[in-house]
Amino acid sequence: MCPQDGCFPGLYCSAMLSDPWLSDHCTMVLTSAWRSTEVMLSIDVLSGEVTRISPQDSDYSWSTLAISGNNVLSVSSSPIDPPQIRYGRRASTEDHDGRCAWVWDEVTSPLTAASNKVKALLSHHKLSILRIPVPDPSDELSDGGRLQFEAIFVSCEDSSQKPTVLILHGGPHSASVSSYSKSSAFLASLGFNLLIVNYRGTLGYGEEALQSLPGKVGSQDVQDCLAALDHVIEEGLVDASRVAVVGISHGGFLTTHLIGQAPERFAVAAARNPVCNLSLMIGTTDIPDWCYAVACGTEARRLASESPSLDHLRIFHQKSPIAHISKVKAPLLMLLGGADLRVPMSNGLQYARALRERGGEVKTIMFPEDTHEIDIPRSDFESFLNMGVWFKKYLKQI
Repeated sequence: MCPQDGCFPGLYCSAMLSDPWLSDHCTMVLTSAWRSTEVMLSIDVLSGEVTRISPQDSDYSWSTLAISGNNVLSVSSSPIDPPQIRYGRRASTEDHDGRCAWVWDEVTSPLTAASNKVKALLSHHKLSILRIPVPDPSDELSDGGRLQFEAIFVSCEDSSQKPTVLILHGGPHSASVSSYSKSSAFLASLGFNLLIVNYRGTLGYGEEALQSLPGKVGSQDVQDCLAALDHVIEEGLVDASRVAVVGISHGGFLTTHLIGQAPERFAVAAARNPVCNLSLMIGTTDIPDWCYAVACGTEARRLASESPSLDHLRIFHQKSPIAHISKVKAPLLMLLGGADLRVPMSNGLQYARALRERGGEVKTIMFPEDTHEIDIPRSDFESFLNMGVWFKKYLKQI
């Protein structure tokens, strides 16, 4: 519920192997989010004992590929280090907690040459995971809701003289883990610092932190993103005048909220299939219950309806980015999937048209065959290529 530093935060496993068992047939190995990293856990289903078997002193993310007997094939990576296959086996010694230790060896791969090219592009970048104090915690917050959240910071050499991209995940109950992402690596290779925020409500931080967000979207999560940005500015790590923001889905919701609620903080923005207007989304999405869940919190089940009342629509609008559109100053790149049923393109199009009507600068790119993730390879490539050009245009040294 409220995990302290270094303690098991709960099981956040999105998938498992078809045969996840070690040779004793009662211990399974799973991949799970653990704060801002992805780790491998062994779970004894008879005793309930949970053990972290991937290295505890690593900021890299680890994922299980295959298991044979007591041998585990895995992959490890970071935002600046491409995936590397690792072979793990139980050691004859025990760790400092008296548990069986694991040894991990690198496995050579024919893809090493390509990885070396990527490493060369990112060789001047550094990875760190920052702890961010909760800004002005209210008395109503649970203990878990008061715990520090995190941001993954990928910094260039002389980071304070380089532009920064704030990257926000969707969900909101998902996570940005410290694994390799070709899109993030591309942005880093262009000379941007990356500040990847795991605001409260993110998986991997315990149940109370997760449940602190429903009903407070557009406020608590926005405050967390600004607190993370304030943190790196106060530490002298970034240039406050050259900050971009990008997110997909709920991350796009936060992107468009941020440029409306804090218009002086962001020089440019990009949003991928963003939630811009919950009062429009409720009648067009394939998950109308989600709109009630994020906007109404614990009251969602009682209030949920396929024909929302005027009062409900008012709440949805008040919690939406479109309520702040009159204050937006940042040029916005809108990237939309034409086949998206989750956040239909009408949401982004309405926001883009309203912004243009008010004299704002906005460019919309539609990918007709793409669904919510915009993950057809050609579309994925074109969206981030355009994003890089858009950010470069507006983040030039003044």
